[in-house]
Amino acid sequence: MGHVAHAVIGANFGDEGKGLATDALAADLMSRGLDPVVVRSNGGAQAGHTVETQGRRHVFHHVGSGAFTGARTHLSRFFVAHPALLLRELQELRPLLPAAPEITIDPAAQVTTPWDVLLNQAAEADRGAARHGSCGVGFGETLERVARGHPLTVADLAAPDLADRLVAIRDGWARSRLEALGLADHPTVAAHRDALWSDAALAGFVQEARIFAALLPARSDAELGAETVLFEGAQGLMLDMDLGVMPHLTRSNTGLRNMITIAREAGIGEIRPLYMSRAYMTRHGAGPLLHEAGALPWAEVTDPTNRPNDWQGSLRLAPLDLDETARFIRADLAFADGSGVRVSPGVGVSCLDQVPGGAEVRSGDGASVVSPERLPDLLAERIGAPALLRSRGPDRSDVELLLAAETAPEP
Repeated sequence: MGHVAHAVIGANFGDEGKGLATDALAADLMSRGLDPVVVRSNGGAQAGHTVETQGRRHVFHHVGSGAFTGARTHLSRFFVAHPALLLRELQELRPLLPAAPEITIDPAAQVTTPWDVLLNQAAEADRGAARHGSCGVGFGETLERVARGHPLTVADLAAPDLADRLVAIRDGWARSRLEALGLADHPTVAAHRDALWSDAALAGFVQEARIFAALLPARSDAELGAETVLFEGAQGLMLDMDLGVMPHLTRSNTGLRNMITIAREAGIGEIRPLYMSRAYMTRHGAGPLLHEAGALPWAEVTDPTNRPNDWQGSLRLAPLDLDETARFIRADLAFADGSGVRVSPGVGVSCLDQVPGGAEVRSGDGASVVSPERLPDLLAERIGAPALLRSRGPDRSDVELLLAAETAPEP
């Protein structure tokens, strides 16, 4: 195996600056004469990666966060597609890009249906104060359906019997799932009962699915070996299904595990993951947050993306725990052991401009205040890796990026 892939991975609970880092990395690779393809290696439309550059701003959900640089997108088989939300995102991007983004998708990727969204929202609303922290777009319920033997893949969207498959999901799986959860008469279900159970709604989804399938050419993950791959992880390591705290986690592997699987299939010999953190900790949604504080008086927190909403509430804040963050990074790096794929990690820290007087950090030694200049190095030292990215603002021009020289091969 030979090729080198880059990767962006969130080290916390998400919202670490992965969109910013992916955009900056893609631009850097482009400047070296390379033609990167951003590979979404987990998650689905619930991801929201913000990119601001040259007066343009977009929160990326399906499309890779390197799109403003001209980088292509590939949605891997570990990605869960949501046809309606992808079509909406393409409309939003139309005035921001000179041409439609080039997107391919592995035909084995799973697809969210309207009934998955309904089940997700009803189940989360019914939990009340015990909510898991769902985004409400059907990601977890899609994977629950698949686990119970009712898959719907991208390849299925072009099948002549698509409508029959959807009827089976609607009238079989969705109804039985609602009964099993005791949600058949839940207000969320009642509010959408007529629309969702109608043949017109099913026909509408069939139309969206057909458009989706026509727009996104199928491409196997194994075909990526000759590409300059830039993996873009979603959520963060503290939400990883194998590393996080049940039940407040995402139903996917948010770090290296899926990336290594794809790399092995594609003949990629090395991955260079950039583990991203803010200068402080955040969590948007339910679940534990170490050292949580109502406010951080030493930080000028600005976040126009993570506004309060019905599903996740308000953005929660805490000082960055260096040891805890490093523990999760080391646990993720352990997934590479024995894989045959070399891993060369680095660390990046965003929002350094929001702690101009220094950031409070926690560790086994207690609390201390460190300068924004020193903070990335302290985290990097915890895992024995270099600090490769420092961001002092939301724009690509605010990013200081240090990468090993890498250029396109001579023709």
